[in-house]
Amino acid sequence: MRNKLFALTCLLVVVMLMLAACKQPTQAPATQPPAQEKPAEQPTQAPATQPPAKQVVVSWWHITTQEEQKVVWQQLADEYMAANPNVMIEITVLENEAFKAKLTTVMQSGNPPDIFQSWGGGVMIEYAKAGLLQDITPYLDADGGAWRNTFSPGALAVYSYNGKNYGVPWDMGMVGFWYNKALFAQAGIEAPPKTWSEFLDVVKKLKAAGITPIALGAGDKWPAMFYWAYLAVRIGGKDAYLNAYNRQGSFADAPFVEAGKKLQELIALEPFQEGFLGATYGDQATVMGNGKAAMELMGQWAPAVQNANSPDGKGIGENLGWFPFPMVEGGAGDPGDAFGGGNGFAIGRDAEPEVIDFVKYLTRAESLMRCAEGGWCIPPVKGAEVGIKDPLMKIVQENALKAKYLQLYYDQALPPATGSVVNDAVQALFAGTMTPEQVAQAIEESAAEELSK
Repeated sequence: MRNKLFALTCLLVVVMLMLAACKQPTQAPATQPPAQEKPAEQPTQAPATQPPAKQVVVSWWHITTQEEQKVVWQQLADEYMAANPNVMIEITVLENEAFKAKLTTVMQSGNPPDIFQSWGGGVMIEYAKAGLLQDITPYLDADGGAWRNTFSPGALAVYSYNGKNYGVPWDMGMVGFWYNKALFAQAGIEAPPKTWSEFLDVVKKLKAAGITPIALGAGDKWPAMFYWAYLAVRIGGKDAYLNAYNRQGSFADAPFVEAGKKLQELIALEPFQEGFLGATYGDQATVMGNGKAAMELMGQWAPAVQNANSPDGKGIGENLGWFPFPMVEGGAGDPGDAFGGGNGFAIGRDAEPEVIDFVKYLTRAESLMRCAEGGWCIPPVKGAEVGIKDPLMKIVQENALKAKYLQLYYDQALPPATGSVVNDAVQALFAGTMTPEQVAQAIEESAAEELSK
């Protein structure tokens, strides 16, 4: 019996050994994870429970063609891609006119880039109406408006329509008077004027001293338009423009007619250089940069253009100063209201959330400080002003940043056809061939037609 039990036991042992031989000899117990390392060719592979991030390709068109500017944008894109490996940013750099032509083509095909250069206003609004842009208001308002609150409200409003934002600014300046301190002193003018009456008095004093008060290139039309438009801002304020634009009012209303009348007061003093009606903006900058006129009304780019059009490339140097457009006595405009413009990014309708996140990265104070340090932007973002080195640009930025209402240039804010009418009609006012009433009526007739489309 014992022999039988012994034999049976031996048989069972043999069977167990055979079964053990069929198992993988290096397999770890089920309660222990494999000791095997990840394959070298897949160093970034996520655990099986965490699917890899979706790959996103971002198309970005911009027009900053100067090499030092292109480098800054490329660096920011590279930084973002390094921190977000699932994002590939494809940059297309185009010269201004080539950009406009190519953008028109892709918009007509219904295939906008994810991010592209925009000046806000009329053209952007037309794209928004056509459903080609994305409403990014929810992103601006997320987390209690954290992103929104970094921008100057006036600058951000340039990229909105009917209360919705379709883009954001990265550069925003304002038009103001650039003046020659030495010529002011020569005429006995101790301080820049603050009101329209004081401004007219300054013009009279300069003329009495034998100094050309104002350089103007009215042949290019838009430099002359600045005067009428700024007067409309000062006289009518935000409400006058918005009521006319929204068709609750008219561009033939009293503030716009009064703007023409105030401008006639200036024109009657004959304050401009000889031949101003046919002069270009380049001519205007040359007169100012050569110290042959005491003032010019122009945007933040004026010093660079003055310098470029002066014999030594330095313009009038430390004699250059800046002051905001004077208030008009009795006007409805807020003293901080501004007239100007700049550059921004519009967002294509099919842009992924990663696109918005990248634009947030581009418009951080830390990012925009770089373009400010390079002298090629005036950031509309709080904190980025520390990068501005030029004291005059700091003054412009401070004034633009505090503006609750920033009126975009009329020839950009309005539909293109109406913008052209504004420029033509105001030039005619300077030439004396149209009255203030006729100017306002011509603009209203075009606006009534174009804004109803």
